[in-house]
Amino acid sequence: MSETENQNNGELGESGQEVAEGPRPLLIVDDDERFCERLGRAMERRGFEVTLANSVEQGALFARDLQPAYAVVDLRLKDGSGLEVVQALRDVREDARIIVLTGYGNIATAVAAVKVGATDYLPKPADADQVEAALLESGEALPPPPDLPMSADRVRWEHIQRVYEQCDRNVSETARRLRMHRRTLQRILAKYAPRN
Repeated sequence: MSETENQNNGELGESGQEVAEGPRPLLIVDDDERFCERLGRAMERRGFEVTLANSVEQGALFARDLQPAYAVVDLRLKDGSGLEVVQALRDVREDARIIVLTGYGNIATAVAAVKVGATDYLPKPADADQVEAALLESGEALPPPPDLPMSADRVRWEHIQRVYEQCDRNVSETARRLRMHRRTLQRILAKYAPRN
């Protein structure tokens, strides 16, 4: 990072949030390598010193070795839950600001993430502006309501997907828990997510 960029760190970032002076080490953990690299480049442009990881094992190792002040962790990784990385980060640095990303946005997952130590929670796809705002948010004011809240159909679809994942993708067990006919559930699961 150039000297000029370091001087600018005390001013306002692209999102209008106040930017802390000095280096801002950020760990990004996501098994979607293309997304991870794209977000990493975008966050570097915003003044963060980025380290990328693509697994729970890598993420936990970097968390212990680097003890970053900021982290963005995907909830579902190929080798386990991102919450393990959140716990590893929290063990070495209590003041770290940790954002959990997930493709399955729901209240139960958000609560679990916060209990383990996440600072905030963003549903995917989240862009770099949203991530930066969440990382630098002081937490003093309530966030503004979303411009495009989820539709009732989308909320229902998200709930069905969450129960389906909790049942290890077992259609019969999911249908039983949702008190829904198995064929109806199969039709819903075969469709794409409704638009917001």
